[in-house]
Amino acid sequence: MQWSRMIVTEIQQRLCCFVCLLFALCTATLYAAGFEDVEQKIREHVLANDMKFIILERHDAPVFSGYIYVNVGSADEVYGNTGIAHVFEHMAFKGTTTLGTKGYDEEKALMDKMDDVFDQLRAQWAKGNHADAEKLGELEAEFKQLQEEASRYSDGEEYTKILEQEGAVGVNAGTSADWTAYFYSLPSNRIELWMALESERFIDPVMREFFKEKDVIKEERRMRTESSPIGRLIEELQGLSYLAHPYGHPIIGHMSDINTTTRAEALQFFKEHYTPGNMVAAIIGDVNADEVIQMAEKYFGRMPARPNPPRVETAEPKQLGERRIKIVEQTQPFIALAYHKPEVRHPDNAVFGAITDILASGRTSRLYKKLIRDEKISISAGAFPGFPGDKYSNLFLFYSFPAQGHTNAKNEEMILAEIEILKTELVSEAELKKVKTLAKAGLIRSLRSNSGLAGMLCSAEFLLGDWRELFKSLERIEKVTSEDIKRVANEYFVDANRSVGEIVTSTDDDEKEESQ
Repeated sequence: MQWSRMIVTEIQQRLCCFVCLLFALCTATLYAAGFEDVEQKIREHVLANDMKFIILERHDAPVFSGYIYVNVGSADEVYGNTGIAHVFEHMAFKGTTTLGTKGYDEEKALMDKMDDVFDQLRAQWAKGNHADAEKLGELEAEFKQLQEEASRYSDGEEYTKILEQEGAVGVNAGTSADWTAYFYSLPSNRIELWMALESERFIDPVMREFFKEKDVIKEERRMRTESSPIGRLIEELQGLSYLAHPYGHPIIGHMSDINTTTRAEALQFFKEHYTPGNMVAAIIGDVNADEVIQMAEKYFGRMPARPNPPRVETAEPKQLGERRIKIVEQTQPFIALAYHKPEVRHPDNAVFGAITDILASGRTSRLYKKLIRDEKISISAGAFPGFPGDKYSNLFLFYSFPAQGHTNAKNEEMILAEIEILKTELVSEAELKKVKTLAKAGLIRSLRSNSGLAGMLCSAEFLLGDWRELFKSLERIEKVTSEDIKRVANEYFVDANRSVGEIVTSTDDDEKEESQ
């Protein structure tokens, strides 16, 4: 997820939180029992190849949601191939050797030739200023010609067209630092179609239109990062915060890596990471669990078992001092503060969630009241944990967009003041009860959506170690104390553990300190 979309989402969520709180007070207790009932109704089935299926029958409407979660993201990449996990999001619906082609033998021969010419191009690019300009021109022309010829044999939209004709909604894929997911919903009488199409995707990938999609990705990077001041700053802050761990990689990848990644490298990455034991599927909706299991055996059981990939072993060393980055732009000022925090399985993870709600959830949150309502120095301020991922030690972010006439420095000062209050004063029982109620109600509401629940179950399976851990979330939230919040704030929100990124307007590079 790109930073600009994350900011918009956070703002929208906070604007809704007051209404949500009123609703939460009425519904948290009502649905807690239902939360436990859901767990009891879930079926789990593990294929011989080690792929797991999580199934829940819900017969409220004649539809189901299918969600496949692959335990691989940008954190699993190496330098030289950053962005390769994200490539598969773009390859998601490009078809197989039989689907999406008008003549696979001819198409494959042309794709093989394209690979060969691209390897030659890459060899020339590696020479830098010493590249043979004439040879480069010849290779580029040959490559373009091969692309045009290959396009005559491909129909990269056939997969999507079939789904649309069969009533699919929400057809999409996504990539994060931790995972890659493929998901959509279909009428319940199309469950076997889902099984057939999705299994083929993972058994028989061809990386059709690979180089065309790389051009799309490069344009996406230009638009969301290189042409976006906030996108550039967050990428800089991410790299500044991580000197060793691959969480420092941008999910979309570095432009030089996107340029040079080959189809063979992508297929090798797929072979290493898209193993059955590194995947989990959730089917939620108007289905028969026994039939789902039979179909899973029939279709996904064809996938050969392979060893799971190794996990990332590189650990980020302890940060020894504050780090800062400043970008000068002709745009609105912005400031972000990032503190290292533990991974999602750490016992204090629920405490960080409570801190997020206290400081940044809605108009009753402390940052809203102080920076926006009372001091009027910000037009939007917030905080959230888990950037850029959750699987490994990650970042807790605070941010603010200063109001006109106010500086980043003043906003940073006020954010730090609110953090200091957490470190020195206990949160009142009333405030803690409010955020617990809001958090629990939000979690319970998320279970109502078939697609939302499917995604949460798959995520919990790998991030938390077992999908059942999702149903222990209410208990973890309830156990958070005011003393926990004070302890965690003092342990992690310290100067030496902080990285700061800011955008200052080019007409006001030399910011003047605001009068106190």
